[in-house]
Amino acid sequence: MEEDVKLEDAVTDPKPKLHRNISVSEFSCNCCYDILVDPTTLTCGHSFCRHCLALWWVSSKKTECPECRNKWEGFPKVNILLRDVIEKLFPDAIKEKYEDLKQSSEVAQALQAFNKIGDEQNQSSSRSGRVNMNRGGGFFSGVLTALTGVAVVLLVYHWSSRESEHDLLVHKPVSKWTPEEVVLWLEQLGPWASHYKDRFLSGRVNGRLLLTLAEDEFLKEPYSIESNSHRKAILMELERVKTLGVKPPQNLWEYKAVNPGKSLFLLYALKSSPRLSMLYMYLFDYTETFLPFIHTTCPLKEESEEDIIAKFIDLHDPTWTQWREFLVKYLFLPYQLLAEFAWDWLEVHYWTSRFIIVNAMLLSVLELFSFWRLWSTSQLRSFPRLMWGHFWKMSTQGLFVAIFWPVIPQFVCNCLFYWALYFNPIINIDLVVKKIRRLETQVL
Repeated sequence: MEEDVKLEDAVTDPKPKLHRNISVSEFSCNCCYDILVDPTTLTCGHSFCRHCLALWWVSSKKTECPECRNKWEGFPKVNILLRDVIEKLFPDAIKEKYEDLKQSSEVAQALQAFNKIGDEQNQSSSRSGRVNMNRGGGFFSGVLTALTGVAVVLLVYHWSSRESEHDLLVHKPVSKWTPEEVVLWLEQLGPWASHYKDRFLSGRVNGRLLLTLAEDEFLKEPYSIESNSHRKAILMELERVKTLGVKPPQNLWEYKAVNPGKSLFLLYALKSSPRLSMLYMYLFDYTETFLPFIHTTCPLKEESEEDIIAKFIDLHDPTWTQWREFLVKYLFLPYQLLAEFAWDWLEVHYWTSRFIIVNAMLLSVLELFSFWRLWSTSQLRSFPRLMWGHFWKMSTQGLFVAIFWPVIPQFVCNCLFYWALYFNPIINIDLVVKKIRRLETQVL
């Protein structure tokens, strides 16, 4: 069935003349290794006979390329241009192949089932298109997009103004604190510190007086702090205040005010690549970020309030028990670590913590789908290559942000920060729903 045709005879344009013989093998299907009949091109670029693709789909029930195993999008259609070229170049071979296919009932049944699925998908898409048109079409979508953009800008402005109220003490020198600001600093040490609020107010303790207080004075009036762990906690925080000259950040907004670049980097990095980000924290930000993170997500079994307070005022290196728990979650459930960290901050950041927890759950599901795709398509051997590509991509993006960070306006950074914090979970809900529907279609 091997035919040779001169290319100059097949080309109608006399200029230029290409003197080369082409054969049927150059237009062969990678499934049947015969000439392409009704060539159907997938989104990956590979083309197959339509009946070969139908037989593959019927036998495997997989919407993926028989050669490279990549998923196809939509429903495959006949490549009309390629079909016309082949029929003009090799009419006899095509005619002979059609005659052979007419005698196969298996091919006819497979094509019928395959085309039926395509017709159903086209009908459902046309119905959804009509519904969208009835709802207002492009105009409605454009108005909704514009309103969403305005809402994002207003929310960013509102949150930014709130931040300026809360991060005052992280920029204001402690010597200029008022008694009310000293009490605000004291209350943020923990729920136990609220018992001493009235005592500090009655003593009119301002920033200058706070810097002169010693441990024995806290035992006297008006403070009368009898708990040894409470006194130790206050003195430890007071030493940090003296060293920094301002209040150290003790919640998300204060940390963002002091470290705007690092907070944006950690937010996006932990979302895109939690394992690499935690490794970065261990290597380059061990004391300030990693130690509080591991002690919060993998705590020791504390029993008394004094032990809990002592743990946070003096963070020691993690124990082997903590390391074992952390490494297991780090390898298999990295987003659970983020959810546990956010759960510990529910009393401080009520709604924000819930957004982070929901987003961590959604990202865990999306990661599970990614691993399932590698397993089902037998591409586990390419996992090291994919991880190296991901590592290279994250490194180059981090370097790009580090270079151009100083020239990016603060308002733009706030938009990116709040988009990742509050709007990404909504986007991930849609992604999870699409993944589940696609999985149901493959199973059926």
